[in-house]
Amino acid sequence: MANLWAKKSITELQKESAEETGGLKRTLGPMSLIALGIGAIIGAGLFSITGGAAANNAGPAVTISFIIAALACTFAGLCYAEFASMIPVAGSAYTYSYATMGEFIAWIIGWDLVLEYAVAAAMVSISWSRYLVKFLAYYDIYLPAAYTLSPFDTATLTDGTIVHGMINIPAVFIVVLMSLLLVKGTKESAFVNGLIVALKVAVVLTFIMLGWNYIDDANFTPYIPVNKGIEVTSAQSFFQFLGSSEFGHFGWSGIIRAAAIIFFAYIGFDAVSTAAQEAKNPKRDMPIGILVSLIICTILYILFAHVMTGVTSYTSFQGADGIAPVAVAIDHMGEVGANGLITPAFPWLNKIIILAILAGYSSVIMVMLMGQSRVFYSMSKDGLLPKVFSNIHPKFGTLAKSNLLLMVFVSLISAFVPSDVVGEMTSIGTLLAFVLVCIGVMVLRKTQPDLPRAFKTPLVPLVPILGIISCLGMMVFLPGDTWLRLVIWLAIGFVIYFIYGIKNSKFNNK
Repeated sequence: MANLWAKKSITELQKESAEETGGLKRTLGPMSLIALGIGAIIGAGLFSITGGAAANNAGPAVTISFIIAALACTFAGLCYAEFASMIPVAGSAYTYSYATMGEFIAWIIGWDLVLEYAVAAAMVSISWSRYLVKFLAYYDIYLPAAYTLSPFDTATLTDGTIVHGMINIPAVFIVVLMSLLLVKGTKESAFVNGLIVALKVAVVLTFIMLGWNYIDDANFTPYIPVNKGIEVTSAQSFFQFLGSSEFGHFGWSGIIRAAAIIFFAYIGFDAVSTAAQEAKNPKRDMPIGILVSLIICTILYILFAHVMTGVTSYTSFQGADGIAPVAVAIDHMGEVGANGLITPAFPWLNKIIILAILAGYSSVIMVMLMGQSRVFYSMSKDGLLPKVFSNIHPKFGTLAKSNLLLMVFVSLISAFVPSDVVGEMTSIGTLLAFVLVCIGVMVLRKTQPDLPRAFKTPLVPLVPILGIISCLGMMVFLPGDTWLRLVIWLAIGFVIYFIYGIKNSKFNNK
């Protein structure tokens, strides 16, 4: 009978890692890890999710939401670092969970990572589409709203007409383009990747510095918009509030829900912990890389959100424009004329910044799609998924079939699913993965306490418990329909595992 908790030995993983990579050299110091973290964290989430979270959930207090999300990331990141420094495989939560918690948990994390990678790629492509629409409009090129929005989204034209979307063609286009590049084997050079990172940081700093002079304090009133739900005076009234339609719409419930939604903006922080095998002194450098990059990015995020909600009312980010908040905010940096219209002070700035964002987004989409194909590759090599996901193209030497299948899957999400749904699914998938990682650290401390660890999570079990509580707490504050979609997704995963995976598992059927 198959063993759901069968584990790979760490010795076996070390052997596999040495055979496949030839060993990773320890060349990264603390400054390199901090730079890596900043480059990975500042990305699509900041330029897309922030507007909708402010408009629908937290108002100007979205700055507090960033702090809450950062605390949860810190706890989870310290746990993640212990795993990454202990098992010599670069960047696979699926692989090292196989060694520490067994095949079934590894499957759950691997399946859950679809929400973190594939759905995140769809989210970014939707935002890419919106920024493209904004950019082309500066040159009087107007794409039909029906073909740039999902069927569940609407757009208000200048004459007040409300147009319903049909299919988001630009989002599909960028997914297809990046997927085909992956099929051909295109790799980003260190120079290009570094240039894109520099562009992203420059966009944030330029936005903050120029926008600061156009902040109107009136836009911060009220700082925490009032929630119109029932007054919470007891546990019973809290659960009534939890089930009401007003829960999560402003007030403190809105701030915490916004933290859960914008958690997507921190999705890249684990790049630091996955580089543990390349750190010169992981015991010292890993916490420095994780914590300092998180602190720097959190400060930038808070300043960014402060300027964004200061130059215009948070209500400006409602609807389709909320997915491109930088463009909306820059359009409001200027003087208000007698006719009530704003003359932008920096008409050139939006064009340059949007071009930088479009370039950065393209890179993010490709990396997300590549990451997802690598997870499926590992699961397929272990027999848990069909061989098609680990087939290497004879000419290109890439996971061509897997990339094409993922292209279809992600394109369908990009074309027909609204951005808020995709963003919430990305966040809940990531939060669940972090909860499992925090649990895994405590389990491993009990089951294999003598295992060599280059870096140890401090204050165990306090830090993992705080990570679990903070991540689960944010998950609770996400909408009920998001939970329902997660349950359905995991149920589909369980069916696939018990019908196919467990029977074909190479490790379980030796």
